Amino acid sequence: MNSLKIRRTAIAVTAAALLPFSLTACSDSSGDTKSSPTAAAGDQAKTGESTPGGDTMTGDQPFGAACAGVPKEGAGSFDGMAKDPVATAASNNPALSTLVAAVKKAGLVDTLNNAKDITVFAPTNDAFAKIPKADLDKVLADKATLTKILTYHVVGQKLTPKQLENGSFETLEKGMVTTSGSGEAYKVNDTSNVVCGNVKTANANVYIIDTVLMPK
Repeated sequence: MNSLKIRRTAIAVTAAALLPFSLTACSDSSGDTKSSPTAAAGDQAKTGESTPGGDTMTGDQPFGAACAGVPKEGAGSFDGMAKDPVATAASNNPALSTLVAAVKKAGLVDTLNNAKDITVFAPTNDAFAKIPKADLDKVLADKATLTKILTYHVVGQKLTPKQLENGSFETLEKGMVTTSGSGEAYKVNDTSNVVCGNVKTANANVYIIDTVLMPK
């Protein structure tokens, strides 16, 4: 009688031990949706899509030495600029005050703010300072010439850093700009360095440059 009880107990223990494995096997083979979140998360990790940290994972962040001078908070910060259209965003960045003044003189504020999906190569105040004052004053007083120069800094599509590695793009002025480089080092027309790149605004990608571009 004792041996019969022992045998029944052993069978019950064995069955209890095997039950979870059989359930797991059934769950795996049933193809239900319980396993899909893990797979989806894996796919998102690969593509960087629809994840809170997607931008970081794809390297889609501002870069360059001059980015350190951008305010950490407020309308002129990267987060603040991302909320405003490009001309408004630039007006909140102290390093772009000369560019903003030129855009206002040329009457291009609304044009830039209302444009969709553009790239702006934005010269810093120091870039404008490289131009002799007499020449700069002359350009600022000539609306047609000023408009030609400023629209030469605008491309009608959002450019990624990858596209800048070896690119040639038509500008709103109808001339062409060329770009080259890799990583965090890029040049425009072989004369101007990108000092803070991949800055996002509500309607544009901005690459801040250290030399004013001149249409040919």
